[in-house]
Amino acid sequence: MRQNVSLKPYNTFGLTAFAERFAEGDSIEGLLDLLEKEQPALILGGGSNVLLTQNIHGLVIKNNFKEKTIVAETEDTVQVRFGAGENWHECVLWCLEQGYGGIENLSLIPGTIGAAPMQNIGAYGVELQQVFVELEAVHLQEKEVRTFDNKECMFGYRDSVFKGEFKGQYFIVSVTLQLTKHSHKLDISYGAIQQTLEQAGVQTPDIKAISNAVIRIRSGKLPDPAKIGNAGSFFKNPVMAKSQFEVIQMKHPDIICYDLPEEHVKVPAGWLIEQCGWKGKRIGNTGTHINQALVLVNHGNATGQEILQTAYQIQDAVHDKFKILLTPEVNVV
Repeated sequence: MRQNVSLKPYNTFGLTAFAERFAEGDSIEGLLDLLEKEQPALILGGGSNVLLTQNIHGLVIKNNFKEKTIVAETEDTVQVRFGAGENWHECVLWCLEQGYGGIENLSLIPGTIGAAPMQNIGAYGVELQQVFVELEAVHLQEKEVRTFDNKECMFGYRDSVFKGEFKGQYFIVSVTLQLTKHSHKLDISYGAIQQTLEQAGVQTPDIKAISNAVIRIRSGKLPDPAKIGNAGSFFKNPVMAKSQFEVIQMKHPDIICYDLPEEHVKVPAGWLIEQCGWKGKRIGNTGTHINQALVLVNHGNATGQEILQTAYQIQDAVHDKFKILLTPEVNVV
């Protein structure tokens, strides 16, 4: 355990904040030993979904569980258990090298494996819950290992039981996914995947081609945290009843949406923010990215409080214009 550790290398916003005490958890035995001494004030994965607005008084534990193990296999499918501290995108690439399909549409999503089920990550028509089998997690107070299956995680849109009822109660140590070995179910219907494949001259796409297309699309829209601090999409895309959307549409005929089950729709938050004049806008050390209004950025010397205040201003602007309240996808600490 180390004292007074800078968390700047551990968050993709590149914000300066200090942990009073800092340790890495890389085994259940080691984690339990840490928990016997002190309850953590913060658990960090890849730091790609957190906004640090202050120094952390107490213990910060970095999730460093590493593993890639085949736990079950049939002629058609394979179940792989990943350590929660593994980098998500690197695991996607590893799966592609093995010929395993199911998460190629989720390429280049930042963060760790352990963070993926917490917010049920999704992109380009695919969500984690479609391939999720189970996860193992340690209860921070009871210090017991528990297994959660798909149903018990209570997945929703960018949501799970770990963001609701069990928020802050568990440390996820592993995640098991079921992937296909052949006859992959390919989804190129969402966003610009099909157009990008055509531009690349791909007539019969496979899982690697789809991953490459997603990487190309995301790279063109989302900034690299190594070059400019950010946490990807800062706000969730609002989901509402179709009837509510139609009321808003009467005043704003150009508003766009995507149909969801049960008479609901999803409205692109980036579009809403852009319509309010925030795309590429800069206020001091922070603002939104020039290519994607949904991404808040650190231009070099921003504090977490500055970024948070900018987020509040964006929320106010969108609510004033559209009467829609944006909800942060990033965890504010």
